Amino acid sequence: MVDAVEATAWGALRARLAQTKRNYFRYGIALDGALEFAFLEGELNAHAMLYPRGDVPNAVVNEGNFLLHAKTRYGIESVDFGDGKPVWLFTTRGWFADASGVFPLIDGCGVAAGRRELTRFDGETVRSMIEGGAGHLARQVDAQGRFFYGTFPCFDRAIPHYNALRHASTLYAMVDAWPEVRTAGLRDAIERALGYLRTALVRVYRDAALPTRAFVVDEGGEIKLGANAVALLALTRHAQVFGSQEHAGLMDQLGEGILSMQDGATGRFVHVLHAEDLTVKEAHRIIYYDGEAAFALMRLYAATGAPRWLAAVELAFDHFIAAEHWRAHDHWLAYCVNELTLHRPQERYFAFGIRNVADYLDFVLLRETTFPTLLELMMASQAMLARLKRMPQMGALLAAVDLGKFERTLRHRAQYLANGFFWPEWAMFFRAPHKIVRSFFIRHHGFRVRIDDVEHYLSGLVAFLRDGAANLGMPLPDTGRWTADAVLQATQGRWWRAPVGGAWRAAGASVWAPALQPGDMAFVRRPGRKGGMPPPHCGNCPIGRPRSSVWSLGLCRRWMPW
Repeated sequence: MVDAVEATAWGALRARLAQTKRNYFRYGIALDGALEFAFLEGELNAHAMLYPRGDVPNAVVNEGNFLLHAKTRYGIESVDFGDGKPVWLFTTRGWFADASGVFPLIDGCGVAAGRRELTRFDGETVRSMIEGGAGHLARQVDAQGRFFYGTFPCFDRAIPHYNALRHASTLYAMVDAWPEVRTAGLRDAIERALGYLRTALVRVYRDAALPTRAFVVDEGGEIKLGANAVALLALTRHAQVFGSQEHAGLMDQLGEGILSMQDGATGRFVHVLHAEDLTVKEAHRIIYYDGEAAFALMRLYAATGAPRWLAAVELAFDHFIAAEHWRAHDHWLAYCVNELTLHRPQERYFAFGIRNVADYLDFVLLRETTFPTLLELMMASQAMLARLKRMPQMGALLAAVDLGKFERTLRHRAQYLANGFFWPEWAMFFRAPHKIVRSFFIRHHGFRVRIDDVEHYLSGLVAFLRDGAANLGMPLPDTGRWTADAVLQATQGRWWRAPVGGAWRAAGASVWAPALQPGDMAFVRRPGRKGGMPPPHCGNCPIGRPRSSVWSLGLCRRWMPW
């Protein structure tokens, strides 16, 4: 049912959309005040009616897509999009019912609007999401072991590319999820994808003067350091989970391939080779490759105990530390340093791991997109910190991390991934719901569902279920209780501009003035602090819109009230 209505005009709506990230506009639009020709928020986004062409980051009225759906839905032949023409915005509240039950939906205009309410983020909820993601990936593996790479669900349009690196990294995530899922379909898909990796994507190079090396060869005849690394991760995890030594020889050969791409004097890795002659194509492409390679070698060391793998990682870390790679806040480096400190609990390695995350918590906490690798970063860092807590001689290092904030941030980021899960109540608006339901998506990329997108959601949630037991079952923040008084009590701050009316409830929170939505409270930066919007920007925020929620701005000592 309709909850609130606001009259406006196309020109004013376009101005508002220009300040909103694409696919993050969460209001319905009606062409008449009686709402006879109305489009729910789910329809607008599922049919790309507000999605721009090209690389425009903000929402726009896509007149072509809008008219196409209006004609399909209502038989409307034309729409006058002139700036002065009236249009009505509205929000709704409702329920979703299927064979499993009836679910109240989150109302308002926040990022979670329209999905089911989750009162607790418990093991059952997390496991259900993992099963959905793992099941989706299993269904994407064809009879030959090749993945259906991905889709843009607004148009049910396949992504016409392939990527051997993402084939291998997705396989790794599926194997890692197996202990939590254990379905025949997943196991069969794992074995088919592994067979394709071995027979179609890996090439073995033999030279009498050198150890036998294996490389993953990607499209375009490229050998990527990262592809070798994630293939090795998939094989070592497969050996660990299923107790098989069938691929031990290939594991060593992939490891030798990685070593051949490392400078034995500096520890630096070369990132891309030509597959034809193994000459260097690109010395550096992306920092992820470094972390992937070092992490894979650590897993190979754990599997074999061969000292050369650990020595190569320590040499690589000499370079990573000198180059200050921790500034990248890379989840692969977090995975690696966690493994490295298991075997070499040295202060400089722990310090690297702490620097990789300690000053990044505000970003992780307040990031509007789901950004699933952030949970991977937090989970790997948590594992390292848990060991550090048992080492009193490292107390000075541990003091560099606000542990309370770290735990709140980790819990929030895990719960936030529910906003990237294709719940049935979201999937039903798209052209082919059965293809995407219970998978994961990237909202600002046209709700893209690609194997590596699903992979990263899956890896983070599997780690959270396996290692985050203390966080499971925690009640979710109830934004319906964000009254003016409750916010003051929780933050111990003061209102810069207080809300009007005793019935006010915060619909969400914003740290960036252009993204502020009706009903949000803004977090304002205190002098000398990072995060939040500067106070002068607050004067530029629109305050009060007809028939919409109140805009309220708060100056708080803490950034989130839970």
